[in-house]
Amino acid sequence: MSKSFGWMREALLAIGLISLLVVGLWAATGSLPPMVVVESSSMMNNSEGEVGAIDPGDLVLVMSTNRRTKIVSLAEATEEGSEWYGWDSHGKPGDVIIYRKNGGSDTPVIHRVLIEAVANQTVTPTNRESQICFEGTWDPISIDVDGNAGTCVLTWDAPGTTVVNQTNITWTFESVTCPGNPHGLIIHEWDPGHAGYLTLGDNNGCDVDQGSSTYVLANGLTDENGKKVQAVRADWIEGVAGAEIPWLGTIKLAASSNSHEVTGHSWSMLGLSAVTLLLATFFIEQATEKLLTTSPEITQATLEEENISEEE
Repeated sequence: MSKSFGWMREALLAIGLISLLVVGLWAATGSLPPMVVVESSSMMNNSEGEVGAIDPGDLVLVMSTNRRTKIVSLAEATEEGSEWYGWDSHGKPGDVIIYRKNGGSDTPVIHRVLIEAVANQTVTPTNRESQICFEGTWDPISIDVDGNAGTCVLTWDAPGTTVVNQTNITWTFESVTCPGNPHGLIIHEWDPGHAGYLTLGDNNGCDVDQGSSTYVLANGLTDENGKKVQAVRADWIEGVAGAEIPWLGTIKLAASSNSHEVTGHSWSMLGLSAVTLLLATFFIEQATEKLLTTSPEITQATLEEENISEEE
């Protein structure tokens, strides 16, 4: 009975500690779940992975956009003189976001923000419910001059660039290396359609998520319905990638179809971390036991027990 009670107590203790951890992370990030497991190699900055970048098997904290109200694009982080100049996240300029493709229900994508498209000139639609624009393109997110969400956008701004009040967005990222293109990533006459973000995986070359509508050689991503991914709307964003906990998510991927994405280095580091944790626990337990057995209080208690036994 006492043995089974001991196991139950240990199980309840473990559940309690895990619950406290989840609640603490939720309080810190504002998101639930507060972290995600990286399942692909699209954000790797090194072929074997590295701490500080986002690799398959890493756990990444998800910072709620209610906490991180400003999402910094690569364009803003590399614009000299900008208040966001030099902003860095996971090894490169700009923020990394976790978003649902076209707002769908399949596995979210964790990629870096290149440019934000912001509505400039707008026209109030004749009938907002019909979502039809006789001028410009329908945008359900941007706020119209009448204060309601949903408007017809005529021109766009792209913060961090010289694109202001333009019917489409053209910009070159010289720092992004494109196979066969020495001039960098050229975003050419992109019409966002609605306010949102242009995104790209760090390890995807110039294969922009939004496809050939932005960069002529990009294949882009598709959602669960086979539709091309559009500019990432604010309401499709799960959160902003915060701190990473390397390797621990590898255990989840081991039993999934994405296990091949994990590098040998990550498996090795996970094993080394587990051994280190076990050894640390063992040595702490030994040191604690030794400290207790040699403390004056324990010695005094032992003597008192011996005296009581002799008297009896």
